Parts: sequence; C-alpha cells; structure tokens
Amino acid sequence: MAPMNEPNRMKAAPIAEAAPAPRPAPAVPASTTPAAPAAEVETRGAAILIESLLREGVSTIFGYPGGAILHVYDELARARDRITHVLVRHEQGAVHAAEGYARSTGQVGVVLVTSGPGATNCVTGLTNALMDSTPIVCITGQVPTHLIGNDAFQEADVVGITRPCTKYNYLVKDVRDLARVVKEAFFLARTGRPGPVVIDLPKDVTAAKTRFVYPETVSLPSYRAAGRGDPRLVRRAVGMMVAAERPVLYVGGGIVNAGAAAELLELSERLNLPVTPTLMGLGGFPSAHPLCLGMLGMHGTYAANMGVTHADLLIALGSRFDDRVTGRLKDFAPDAQVIHVDVDPSSINKNRAVEVGIVGDARLVLRQMLDCLDREVRLEGPPPRVTWWGTLRAWAAQHPYRYRRRRGVIMPQAVIEELHRLTRGEAIVTADVGQHQMWVAQYYGFKRPRQWLNSGGLGTMGYGFPAAIGAAKAHPDRTVVCVTGDGSFQMCIQEMATAVQEKVNVKVVVINNNYLGMVRQWQELFYSRTYSEVGLEWLPDFVRLAEAYHATGLRASKPEELRPVLEKGLSAPGLVVMDMIVSQEESVYPMVPAGASLREMVLDPPDDPSEEPEPRDLA
Repeated sequence: MAPMNEPNRMKAAPIAEAAPAPRPAPAVPASTTPAAPAAEVETRGAAILIESLLREGVSTIFGYPGGAILHVYDELARARDRITHVLVRHEQGAVHAAEGYARSTGQVGVVLVTSGPGATNCVTGLTNALMDSTPIVCITGQVPTHLIGNDAFQEADVVGITRPCTKYNYLVKDVRDLARVVKEAFFLARTGRPGPVVIDLPKDVTAAKTRFVYPETVSLPSYRAAGRGDPRLVRRAVGMMVAAERPVLYVGGGIVNAGAAAELLELSERLNLPVTPTLMGLGGFPSAHPLCLGMLGMHGTYAANMGVTHADLLIALGSRFDDRVTGRLKDFAPDAQVIHVDVDPSSINKNRAVEVGIVGDARLVLRQMLDCLDREVRLEGPPPRVTWWGTLRAWAAQHPYRYRRRRGVIMPQAVIEELHRLTRGEAIVTADVGQHQMWVAQYYGFKRPRQWLNSGGLGTMGYGFPAAIGAAKAHPDRTVVCVTGDGSFQMCIQEMATAVQEKVNVKVVVINNNYLGMVRQWQELFYSRTYSEVGLEWLPDFVRLAEAYHATGLRASKPEELRPVLEKGLSAPGLVVMDMIVSQEESVYPMVPAGASLREMVLDPPDDPSEEPEPRDLA
C-alpha cells in the first residue's frame, strides 16, 4: 500500500517552472452554490466529500452503489437538488460515461463506485483515460481501515491495482485529509497532461467527523505543470517554420485538450502550413479547411502520409508519435527536421529524436509563436510555397478516400456519408473500436474540437455507447450519435437501461456485418483468409432488444432504406438504435500494414482476395 494519504507517484518528471493556475472549473449556479458548514460544526466524511465536489463545480456523477460507499450515497440523496447522479449498469460504463462527459466539455468527469469488484471494474476505463489524456476523478469505496490487508469482504488493493493506470492515486486514512485530497485530485486531473486520479476511501473515513475547511490553494512541491515554452526555443521554431520549403503541421489530441484550435488555425493560415491531424486530433482543425490534408497514419490519406514522408520540417503539436501514426518509425518523416511541442516532458525525444523540443501548454506556446511573428518577423502575406502545395494537391486529387459500391448492399462508408449530410456535420459523434471507427474518421468530416469522442490509445471496445450517454448528459440540446459495431455494442449494451432511464437523446448506429470486422480484415489480408473466431453468427435482434429496453429500434438492409431510417431515427426522441446491415467483407482502405512505412500504403483491395497485398513504394 502507498503511504497514508500520499499519492503513489507522478508519471511526468518535474520541470523547473511554476505551475499555472488550473483551467477554471465551471461555475456553480448561485441557486445551487453550497453553503460551507460552520467551521465549529463537525461534519462526517461523506458530507465533506459531497461538499468538496460541489466546490469543484461538479454537477454530474456517474456511479454504482455498494456497501463500502453507502455513507456517501446517503449524503448524495440529501444533495439531489445540487448534484445529479447517473446510475449506470456496470462500473466500466461509469468511467466511459465520465470520459464522454469530460471529453465533450473539457471539465473533469467524476465516477463513484464501491470497493472490490466495483473498483476493479473501473480499470479498463481508467487505463483508457490515461492513454487518451482524459481528466477523471474516480472515487472508490474501501473496507474500513482496520480491515485493510485482512482479505475482508469486497476488499481489493485499489492503490496497487490502479498504480499503472492512473496519473495519481490516494488512499485516505484520516478524514481530516479528505478535503485537501479532493482539491489536489481535481488539480492533478485537469492540469498538465490531463488524466485519471483515484481516491480510495475507506468506509470508516466516510463515517468519521471533522470540521470542514476546503483549501483555497494546492501545494505540491514535486509537481509542476508546464505552462509557457522556453522563449529561445519558440523563436528558433518560428524561424524554422518561416524558412521551410516543405513544412507539415502534425497535430494530436493535445490541441483539443489545451483549447488551442483557434491559435492553431491562425498560425497555419499566417504561415500557409499544411495540417494533418491524428485520430485523436480530429476536430482540432476543420476537416474541410483548404489547408487540411486529412488524417495521417495507418488509415490516413495519401496526401497526408506522402506529405509527412517528403516534408523538410515536421511541427508536432500535442502528439506523441504513436506507432499507428508513424508506421515503421525509422522511415517516418526521414528528411524532416522536427519541432515537438508537448505538455508532457517525457514525450519529447521518446519515440523520435527532435531538433527543437518545447515543453509547454499547446495553446500558450502557439500564442508565443504568434506573438513572435508579430514582433520579430516581417512577412508580407503568407509564404506561398507554390511548388509544395502543388505537389500536395496533386496527391490529394490522385488518391482521395474512395470505395466501391455494390448493388443491393449498404456500404458502411455510405452510412457515414449520409449521417454527415443529415446532421450537417454538427453532431457529437462517439465511436467504439474497429472498422466503423476508421470509417467515421475518414468520412464524417469534423468541424470543431470536442465533437469526436473515441478510444484512441487503448482501443477499447465498449467505449462508444456509454461515452455518448456522458456527452448527452453534458449537452442535452445537442444531437449525440454513437457509431458502433455489432461486436463493440455488445460490450456495454446493458447501458441501454441507463440511457432510457436518464431520457438522454442518444442515437446509436450499428454497423452490422456479422463479424469482428477489423480482425477479420487482418485475417483476410495477412492470414490467407483463415477466419478464426471472428464470425458473429448468433447476434441478438438489435431492433427487438432496443424495444425490450423501452427504446426505439429501426433497421435498414437495402440501400434505398438507408436515408429514411436515418432520418426517422435522428428525429425520434430519446434512445434510438438503428441496425445497419452492411456489406459483410468490406475493408478499410487505404491502410499501412504493420511494420511498413507510410510510403508503403495499400490503396485498394488486392485483385485476388486470396492473395496478401504487398506493400510497395508509392513515392
């Protein structure tokens, strides 16, 4: 176990810069702002927890009760007019819903579960949040302190179990430390590289009483969240960007987390810089903007992948050189000097050596770059880069995203295109993991940040539907669409009860091909069509299942049914499940085979489906 009330360890190395003030928590409406208990009155720990959450601006909690956390649920019942609790049907769903809430708002998502299996069921969601830098505070019940280590009923070493999958975690053994721990947990979750923080709370601590005093500041000498970048490195980076002949901006989810979309757009337009977002960076730069090359990486555009391959300068903003982006790392951007801006110092030079590494908040560093352009660089309009842009436009025209239509069969890509048309590209879209996720990334076309919620780093099937519930709770007036697969949907399908009970406006589009599609695609291409345990022959009837949960169920199995079903489903109230029966063996293209370089893209299916596609040098 970790020392009493002390976090186990911090992933990011300390840096010699004062921590900036955390991004402000949402204000609590005046009518619901809690009055602090009188300083001389002793309050039990459960009430202190609820009051502390309210001080942090928390309005929604996702959770599931149990014995060790009952004191907190007792206090929660007394605070129904000030804080909403969403009762999920599985604790994994609670974390994913909190992730959807957090990613769609930029606020900290909050989870409340009991001890033992309640806590261990959160591990997948916590790991997902860590990989995708999502701010979560997860409060887990624990057996009374005197029983810790005795193998008591529903005891688990939550601190030890969550050590590898959290940014920080606490075991609170003294009620007098509880308010401070909550304050620190929210500060850690939202600052620097955001991530999940666990507070493990023994039952006797929630019952114990003390005076409630909520701290106004946080003092963590070993933790310094990055703020502005080194001015000398910023000036050097700006000079390199102005002078480059073939630059590319490679932007990741850090742009979204930092709220840096406006600064990114301004910098790219002022310097005429091509922009390629990662899967997690989609929406951080408008997909339809003429400077956007589209997504790069394993299923990225030809123009983006060839642009990176031939760039002389790569500017990486809030991205981490993930293997799904780089392909064979030694051949990634082989001719480019690299500028890397990231809030996490451990990411700099981790996968790719860089010429300029700037540790800092992406929005603040971009603001520094723009200020540097104003003060020190004399530009008469954006650099034209005529030859470079001509080459990029030719690549984009030569090999756009495309697919082959089949008579009488709904193509999954067509589902996404029609969804985009009907929602005008304005919906909040969540996805699970697999082929449908890539088709949404390729064909939806996101306009703005926090519109696209998916599991990027961990690749978690089951994420999409509960994340949509969380997003819908945060945005009751927005259209929220979960695009999922017939395999992924069943991972957290029980959350249909949550969606109906909460009356959320979530539309589920099931891309139903009777397969674990992405695994089948790899078995088709690289294992001689040996389909091993990927067929989903025994699927539930999703329409009737939706009706059993008191939701609306619809189905389209022919191309002429696609638009009417989507129109009806998107306009119907509450939870709607639309079962789209699509082409069974359609694959995602283009693709970069595992171990290949970006220039070895496979653009189309092989002529003979029994033959493996051979990567070839395309540039």
